[in-house]
Amino acid sequence: MSEGVEWALHSCVNLAWSGPDRAVSAARLAAWHDLPAAYLNKQLQALARAGILTSSPGPRGGFRLARPLAAVSLMDVVAAVEGPEEAFRCAEIRRQGPGAGEPAPDGADAADCAIAHAMTRAELAWRKALAAQNLDEIRQQAERQAPEAPRRLRAWLAAQ
Repeated sequence: MSEGVEWALHSCVNLAWSGPDRAVSAARLAAWHDLPAAYLNKQLQALARAGILTSSPGPRGGFRLARPLAAVSLMDVVAAVEGPEEAFRCAEIRRQGPGAGEPAPDGADAADCAIAHAMTRAELAWRKALAAQNLDEIRQQAERQAPEAPRRLRAWLAAQ
């Protein structure tokens, strides 16, 4: 998983803390964590395409949350940034080289690759766990860990 997922998740929480009436530019969101603005902008645009954020152009434009954090799962953000493809792709290397297994008798398909089967089960569990947790739960935990963070962010945005 790319670091863009982490950046996108933090940006969503930061946008919630900034308030519903404030659009925040990609450059400002990037500066808060000293990230490259152009790369963060790509993640934010992906979130906007997925309907998680809205964007408005212009000097007072920027990004806002399109829906409440409670309506955005971690899986929504991962899928927006990484795409819907499975993380593991079996290339069937077991059928290549001198280690290739015997062909299936009578032309029948060989059994599924045991490794691909295990990875698919693990990915399904991982996706279910991400889908079961929303960004508002993350926001609440972040505020318990750093109660001053929302105020600090709003003050920093107002000073710029």
